[in-house]
Amino acid sequence: MENNPRSSSCLPLAGRVAIVTGATRGMGREIAIHLHSLGARVTINYVSSSSKAELLVQELNDSSQPKSAIAVRADVSDPDEINNLFDQTEQEFGSKVHIVVNCAGVLDPKYPSLSETTLEDFDKTFTINTRGSFLCCKEAAKRVMRGGGGRIIMMSTSMVGGLAPGYGVYAASKAAVETMVKVLAKELKGSRITANCVAPGPVATEMFYAGKSDEMVKMLAGACPMGRIGESKDITEIVGFLAGDGGEWINGQVIRANGGFVV
Repeated sequence: MENNPRSSSCLPLAGRVAIVTGATRGMGREIAIHLHSLGARVTINYVSSSSKAELLVQELNDSSQPKSAIAVRADVSDPDEINNLFDQTEQEFGSKVHIVVNCAGVLDPKYPSLSETTLEDFDKTFTINTRGSFLCCKEAAKRVMRGGGGRIIMMSTSMVGGLAPGYGVYAASKAAVETMVKVLAKELKGSRITANCVAPGPVATEMFYAGKSDEMVKMLAGACPMGRIGESKDITEIVGFLAGDGGEWINGQVIRANGGFVV
């Protein structure tokens, strides 16, 4: 398998291999596209949206030669499927994985209070958001390239700091992820693998708009010091920076990317 070259191309992630989970929609899709634009070969992970995954892979491969994108089905909450996700990526690209970005996640669009949250919804949220992140971190810690260029990036939420009513279980599921990542960064001492969280505030994605009225969206935009809802590029460019050589000195951190909406 290829060793990790320090990027010498004009593309900062040339020679790198990235896995992006939850990559067929929303933030995951935009992050996968951005990492690919920076030169990375990308594995598009999905669970049920095979047609969307294959379409995105086709679009990415049509824009570059040789093949630089593949689609792999894997449920992030299943350890065997996560193991296979890494196996297929390594086999297809002939390289160890350099970058893992876990975007797979769920948010209950009913925004229930804790007292109204069903045990089924609690379990679903923690299974995907927390167990899934744990399994991605666990496998990445063993298999991501060591010696430089290794990056583990988990998506969290600024609601861990905002603590708004209706987000109790969701915020708790992500708070656990932030804690794990901070510890993981220390456990990877000597590997030159960094582990960080990116915690967006309101961003214009399908997940954000689900269950929100137009009035609520306007209220959230007005509450932000920047006077707007976040856009995908506000987050993808942060992830791209963390994934590159310039992000090496940022480790064990939670970056709350929200335009000042939540401190």
